[in-house]
Amino acid sequence: MKRQIIDTIERYDKIIIHRHVRPDPDAYGSQIGLKELISLNYPNKKVLATGKHEHTLDFLARPDSVLDEDFKDALIIVTDTANTERIDDERYKLGSYLIKIDHHPNDDAYGDLLWVDTNASSVSELICELFAEAKDYKNWKMDATVARLLYAGIVGDTGRFMFHSTTEQTMKFAGQLISYGFDRTELFNGMYEVESNLLQLKGYIYANFEMDDNGVGHMKLTRKLLKEYNVSDSEASLLVSVLADVKGMKCWVFFIEDTDTIRVRLRSKGPIINTVAKKYGGGGHPLAAGASVQTWEEADLVIEDLKKL
Repeated sequence: MKRQIIDTIERYDKIIIHRHVRPDPDAYGSQIGLKELISLNYPNKKVLATGKHEHTLDFLARPDSVLDEDFKDALIIVTDTANTERIDDERYKLGSYLIKIDHHPNDDAYGDLLWVDTNASSVSELICELFAEAKDYKNWKMDATVARLLYAGIVGDTGRFMFHSTTEQTMKFAGQLISYGFDRTELFNGMYEVESNLLQLKGYIYANFEMDDNGVGHMKLTRKLLKEYNVSDSEASLLVSVLADVKGMKCWVFFIEDTDTIRVRLRSKGPIINTVAKKYGGGGHPLAAGASVQTWEEADLVIEDLKKL
């Protein structure tokens, strides 16, 4: 499979790489890391990363401005995106051939060529695996720019190597990446330093979350509350994992009210919760998933479904 992907990359002069909406470090790490990796090894190819920029990831990278005509006869690669509904930039349909590289459950098997490995900690780890194959197969090289992006993706999706998805191979690749000498302190500052208003909201969450006797927790962040703390919905999403520190917490859900929907962010220390996400039109990993609901009454139904687990 990896050699098929490498051979396909070699056949195309134009390559456009997509990822999911509302990107996180692994979305940028895998998407833009792959873009930089291909550009490094094939400088005559036109390689672009598309999608709406997430300002909380300014420290990491920025996507490109991509024109409609760029998609003509282009290879499309979509990273870290389980289903077509979550692909950022619907123009992926305009390309000539589509490759899916992902680590979520393959419920939507889209694309002409698919590489899906649910055992991988992150898609950034899969790009490391692709590079290892290409290094032997086609003498690919890597530099500090690529390594920094992929390392950020791995760190982000493993929760700084604390999540169960972290494997021996994950640590092996992480060790190889840091050998390229990028500034890890600067990277971690960008990933984890937050403004004081976000810290104050974090304090509010610790003071006001609810957890039942069975270890099911929830937190509702309304638009009124976010406005009070001057925090955007994307910034609030950065706090979803804070309840992992609560002793006795087995699984929890954050509700973050957007302009036209309520985002549902589910996390777990054991119970499989992506089944709940799928019930509400979402999906994700067994222990980290998401969906959307339209009303607070529907949000209460999500809480009840979690309690049934």
